[in-house]
Amino acid sequence: MTTPFQKASEWIDAENAQDPNIEIDQNQEYPKELLYSNRMYERLMQFEPNASEEIQIASKAQHICRWKVARESYPMDRVGYLKWREELKKFHAKTTAEILQKAGYDQTFIDRVSFLIEKKLLKKDAETQLLEDVICLVFLEYYLEPFVHKHDDEKLKNIIKKTWDKMSEKGHQAALQINYSEENLNLIKASLGL
Repeated sequence: MTTPFQKASEWIDAENAQDPNIEIDQNQEYPKELLYSNRMYERLMQFEPNASEEIQIASKAQHICRWKVARESYPMDRVGYLKWREELKKFHAKTTAEILQKAGYDQTFIDRVSFLIEKKLLKKDAETQLLEDVICLVFLEYYLEPFVHKHDDEKLKNIIKKTWDKMSEKGHQAALQINYSEENLNLIKASLGL
């Protein structure tokens, strides 16, 4: 018999598989948000093998259907960016809640997943912090490289510093184990004064 978790996971994957944006990983094409979702889930299970079912789902659904809320639909300034990010969190939480309801989860479970996806009480709630650590680790491992080619050193140092500040000590330890290019490792060390 299929469990609610299996159903929810399959449906989250099916939604993310519709992403028209393609990313290449090891010479294979993937819908961008499906690849991100898989990376989030894999990193969570490496980092915290005993993660609750709520956080497992929150990790998979962190960017669910992200392409449907275009950055360009908000002003292209800092305020517009922050508004877009806020709206995205609500959109991801709502989209996931609908899937979880359909999968048979109770409201308490659904509310907790929404709480995590909206990243409430960061630094105060252990699971919100865990999710943030995983987000930062996935960013550093897979998405720092493209940033390096788009921004100057000062901007990059600022991005790395902000990322680092969001993480726990356990997150910092894991981040230093990632296999970076020599250039990126030097950039991280310079950013953090290591």
